[in-house]
Amino acid sequence: MNPPDRGKRGRVDTDEETTAPGDFKRTRLGCKDHDEHLGRIRERSLKRLSHVDYTVGWICALPLEMAAAVAMLDETHDGNTLKTHNDINTYTLGRIGLHNVVIACLPTNGYGTNNAAAVAAHMSASFPCLRIRLMVGIGGGVPGELDIRLGDVVVGNAVVQYDLGKTIQDGRFQRTSNLQSPPHNLMTAVAKLQSNHISVPSKMSAILSEMLERHPPMSNYTDRSLLEDYLFDNSYDHNEQFTSCRNCDRSKLLERPNRVNKEPKIYYGVIASANRVMKHGKTRDQIAQEFNVLCFEMEAAGLMGHFPCLVIRGICDYSDSHKNKQWQGYAAATAAAYAKELLSVIHPNETQKKPVIATSFTTDSFRFEQIDSRQTNIKTAHAKTCEWLLHHPGYMTWLDPTKFSQHNGFLWIKGKPGAGKSTLMKFAYLRAKRKTTQNGVTASFFFNARGDELERSTAGMYRSLLLQLLERLPDLQEVLDTPDLVLRYQRRSFAWETQMLCNLFVEAIERLGQRPLTCFIDALDECGEDQVRAMIEDFENLGQHSFETGTKLSICFSSRHYPHIDIQHGQQLILEDQIGHGQDLEKYVRNKLRAGTGKFVEEIRTEVLKKAAGVFMWAVLVVDILNKEFSRGRNFAVRKRLQEIPAKLSELFKDILTRDNENMADLLLCIQWILYAKRPLKREEFYFALVSGLDPEQAMAEWNPEYITADAMNLFVLILRDDLRALHIQGERYQYPLFVALANGHRDAVKALLQLEHSPSKDNITARLEYGRDFAAYKGQTLLSWAVEKGHKEIVQLLLDKGAEIDLKDSKSRTPLSWAAGKGHKEIVQLLLDKGAEIDSKDSSSRTPLSPPFSKSSPKTCRRGDPSCNLPAAK
Repeated sequence: MNPPDRGKRGRVDTDEETTAPGDFKRTRLGCKDHDEHLGRIRERSLKRLSHVDYTVGWICALPLEMAAAVAMLDETHDGNTLKTHNDINTYTLGRIGLHNVVIACLPTNGYGTNNAAAVAAHMSASFPCLRIRLMVGIGGGVPGELDIRLGDVVVGNAVVQYDLGKTIQDGRFQRTSNLQSPPHNLMTAVAKLQSNHISVPSKMSAILSEMLERHPPMSNYTDRSLLEDYLFDNSYDHNEQFTSCRNCDRSKLLERPNRVNKEPKIYYGVIASANRVMKHGKTRDQIAQEFNVLCFEMEAAGLMGHFPCLVIRGICDYSDSHKNKQWQGYAAATAAAYAKELLSVIHPNETQKKPVIATSFTTDSFRFEQIDSRQTNIKTAHAKTCEWLLHHPGYMTWLDPTKFSQHNGFLWIKGKPGAGKSTLMKFAYLRAKRKTTQNGVTASFFFNARGDELERSTAGMYRSLLLQLLERLPDLQEVLDTPDLVLRYQRRSFAWETQMLCNLFVEAIERLGQRPLTCFIDALDECGEDQVRAMIEDFENLGQHSFETGTKLSICFSSRHYPHIDIQHGQQLILEDQIGHGQDLEKYVRNKLRAGTGKFVEEIRTEVLKKAAGVFMWAVLVVDILNKEFSRGRNFAVRKRLQEIPAKLSELFKDILTRDNENMADLLLCIQWILYAKRPLKREEFYFALVSGLDPEQAMAEWNPEYITADAMNLFVLILRDDLRALHIQGERYQYPLFVALANGHRDAVKALLQLEHSPSKDNITARLEYGRDFAAYKGQTLLSWAVEKGHKEIVQLLLDKGAEIDLKDSKSRTPLSWAAGKGHKEIVQLLLDKGAEIDSKDSSSRTPLSPPFSKSSPKTCRRGDPSCNLPAAK
């Protein structure tokens, strides 16, 4: 048996660039203006840098790892005050070569994925311009064909969280984690350095020698001559009674060839991460074989989601029960030395702060009005419905990452018009979003045929999905930082093109690594067929590429039955054929049909479900019709009415709209404007469009904001909207028609409206009902002050009885008493005073209700000292 491998202190030949610290950096960079550039950096550092000047973030788990990291700095900076007010990290700032570096360590005894994620989050917030992110320290090696030894370095080209999974039926633990790759820019730098090492030896030994010259007390970080490298058989466990391996059975040592070159070697492969220490040889080898792992550690999995980084580990043990701390200092130093050498091959231009234009690009350019209005306007699923989808075999297969080969991540839900597809999609989206992992993204887009151009186009879809994706994962915003896009954006005529958006979306997906993205895209039939066809083709290509590269991309579509467009590789679910959907319909009818119990009622429910044929909207409309018959005590007419109702949804719409034959001209004009308008009409546009169509001669002659108020328009539109509710037509947000009655002084109408359950409550009556927002003459007045100004005493009394705040000021700080005094409404002044109105309240011009011109302009108004008024005397 060969003796254990005893390392010796590494030597560097005299012809190497080690005569002066840092000389190797000049050779490595090959930058002609190196000295000049370095001089500028040094000069600037003396002035104390800003937080935006730091582009390299370096995280360590242990103090000894941080000591090695700090020892790599060519100079240190002052600047812990640069962090945000709620940042609890403690930083060491400095420069390595031409890069400004910020270093942080996890809290003492605070190792693990969660603590690493917290440190990374604070660092990213305090230093927003980090372009290179590193996790550097020690790890447990996996001995095998690559013959990894203690002191070697493993560079992670992927990270896997091996303790993430589920316990299945037979009690076995099934791992569900996927490989997560470092950012593209770091992997290209790793490739460059790896290529350099083919022809030129690594500079790690030179860097360690330089470190020792600068920090002589750190000899234990560079001297391996007294360290022993033992590797025991994976079945032989350490005796816990002993702290060292001196008493371990030497016959269990594995024979390995002596290394002629004692320099640490560099390996590239998968690093396994978890919230527990790996200290068992057989378990180590089992997991290593499953994921092709070279190293085990405890922090990287917590970083890859929101702090995508390159993980560099110096091997200090073999992840078995013989684990000890002898090699930790040396391993930490070799990992730090590799990180420093890696930075030397990355030019500062690659990490410089991005143009401001890119930031505004990201936050503003994808947004558009009504970007999520369709999804917002879809009613939430009825209680205890839609739950069946979560347990449907097809849906579960779609979400199962181990079954992506069956569908490439696609699920298409199809159904009849009105079947409830959009409600089901909203339910699925909200549930999936609630369960989104820390580093995952759940996005949605709901096409809207009655919306504007972007609401019903794939361009709008891509803009919405990109906005959600890039805001959730800010590091992906780098896809926007290209000279071509910046130049385009600077042009006044810049506009997003569909293919440009598609390309950006694909590029962002390619940078996801192992972070999952789930998209819900509803109502494809409400987008142009040619656009949908092109989008499906692009998504199919993207799905195939994602499956081949291991990217977890899941997309759920919904639409009516498309006869001409389909997806070649994906799951399909026909809504009206699902047992769970039928049960949802039954739950709804049973809950909403207010007809009591009995054989007759059960027969009616059965007939409703039969005629509905899986169309939820039909059932909703018919239940409402039948409830009206039951509420009138017309049970005898229910069966006949149900028989008269058409089975087809389109015929039911027609029946509802034409049954009473009232206001048919209004209704027809209303439908025409909504269907044929190029874009959704604003409230004022809709109102005058209808008025001009019904009575063109009087249309503009009637225009007077004093009478045709915003709420008058609302009431007019609201009446028509009730008739069109079945058509899914969604208008603007409508307020209450109180001002319509108020404008005409109709006290009984105001009283009736205030008593309606959907009218404003006592607590917010004055605050919510501000009618004149779009009319300059009345901007900012409240309901009470407006009634006071118009002299409607009975309505003022009614509003006060309902709890209107008597001294609530309008936008000019005028109170109702100020308006009453200014208009000379003596009785209302007295009424307000009797109710306790403040007489000395000042408006924005420091005038009180008793000040000129209010008191003088209205001789009939009460004044101080008038015996007919109950005003208090002057003090």
